[in-house]
Amino acid sequence: MKKSVLTRYRVMAYVTGVLLVLLTLGVIAKYLLDVNGADGFTSVVGIAHGWLYVIYLIFAFDLGSKAKWPVKKQLWVLLAGTIPTAAFFVERRVSHELEATVAQSAPAVAEA
Repeated sequence: MKKSVLTRYRVMAYVTGVLLVLLTLGVIAKYLLDVNGADGFTSVVGIAHGWLYVIYLIFAFDLGSKAKWPVKKQLWVLLAGTIPTAAFFVERRVSHELEATVAQSAPAVAEA
């Protein structure tokens, strides 16, 4: 497995996680705090999260298939982008697990 597969998953996990947290805060502001203008904010962030979540799904599935994860683990990683803050914790755990694998599969660099 290449490091780029893990890197692009990590980037999308963070982007998806941040957008989901912002969306959650926007919904709280809109419905619980009755903040004017929160409607437009939640619309824009919600649409952005929806489209970028699809890209997250593609990258997470690619990572899981190359890492040969069992179906349960793959589903948990895929769903992490729908639970506020879960993407951060799942990304960290996945990165720790796979960094050793990526380092072992990387070719050794010759020193001069």
